[in-house]
Amino acid sequence: MTDTQVRVAFVCVQNAGRSQMSTAFAERERERRDLGDIVGILADGTRPAEYVHDAVIEAMREEGFDLSGRTPRRISTDGLESCDYVATMGCSTLELDADDSNVDIRDWALDDPDGEAPDRVRAVRDEVRDRVESLSDEIEQEVTASV
Repeated sequence: MTDTQVRVAFVCVQNAGRSQMSTAFAERERERRDLGDIVGILADGTRPAEYVHDAVIEAMREEGFDLSGRTPRRISTDGLESCDYVATMGCSTLELDADDSNVDIRDWALDDPDGEAPDRVRAVRDEVRDRVESLSDEIEQEVTASV
């Protein structure tokens, strides 16, 4: 493996739902694929909430994750531009001046789970999981190809 780190950011406005789910799934994928020394993960928002949404905490608990101790954070332009991949969650998060053509920015266009019924939150969670697994496949292929 290479010692070059691939940095991935999951960004939404509040950093209290979709980006927190994405981060948890990405951390699990990083561990499963033994990429801990290679893949760095950020979860941030442009206007962070005070806490992770309760419905998100509950939906993720069903999948074996405890997000209750996580705190939403703000992303900076420098943080954004330090990434190789940025996945936005379908909201206007890139009001930052990201001016780096080396950043692969993807808008996942996910519904906001805040205030939704548990079944809808689970559906968003499952879509997040699938997208994170696909992105992890790409990253794993990239880093193993450079060995």
